[in-house]
Amino acid sequence: MTITAGLDVGSTYTKAILLDDGRNIIARVLNRTGYKPGEIAEQTYDSVLEMAGLKRDSVDYVVSTGLGRFQAAFSQLNVTDLTSAAWGANALFPGTRTILDVGGQSVKALRCDEKRQVTSFRLNEKCAAGTGAFLEKTARYMGFGTNDIGALAVTSTIEVPISGVCTVFAEAEVINHLSQGVAASDIMQGAIISLVGKSVQLMKRVKMEQEVTLIGGIMRFPSMVTAVRELLGVDVNVAEGDMVQYASALGAASLARHQIDKVSGGARVGSVGAK
Repeated sequence: MTITAGLDVGSTYTKAILLDDGRNIIARVLNRTGYKPGEIAEQTYDSVLEMAGLKRDSVDYVVSTGLGRFQAAFSQLNVTDLTSAAWGANALFPGTRTILDVGGQSVKALRCDEKRQVTSFRLNEKCAAGTGAFLEKTARYMGFGTNDIGALAVTSTIEVPISGVCTVFAEAEVINHLSQGVAASDIMQGAIISLVGKSVQLMKRVKMEQEVTLIGGIMRFPSMVTAVRELLGVDVNVAEGDMVQYASALGAASLARHQIDKVSGGARVGSVGAK
């Protein structure tokens, strides 16, 4: 059996996935990246191998991606997160042409062709008000954790505008709403709408085409997905469960499989099934 691995060393989380011959996911692991990405890359890779009952020499090819991809010394190939996002989104939804990837420290909109080649992309501006970190910071300021964001937003009854283009100004708006007695759920939903508005602008700048696929850890919150759908006015693809967080790791593992097939001259195309 041929086994390939994809490792996404992101700014907030590090994810690892193993694929078998049929491009089925046989194991996946997620850990917080912390301040030592090299160590967490090693730990996450060893954890996913342990989960699958495999040794390092059982894996035929490893591809790493993400901001800390160069810290994964055991990988045979390092690719940008744009490349891995295109491959991962297409592994989940083969008709994907436009991708919105919303993570903790960055937001990326990209368009790709039928060969998964990135043809256009835009990144958020440097300010954290345009990333998932703003949602996490807003939740913490109100006394909640990251995992509470989704539950808070779905109970919102009114939309509270948060228009700040800078995280400092946006945070000031949050403080002002709290001082006026606005419910935490409504503030959180307002923060989500603000982030979605900035994200959709990036999608328009890449001249988005159907199909549209949403990936990234922030997309695990249903309110975020609903807001994107409503603002775009089109349907979007979203993987079930936590697979939105693993899309880039999946893309890296899929690209590893492609590298093997390219060398053997027997390239195969298939969808990915999660175990």
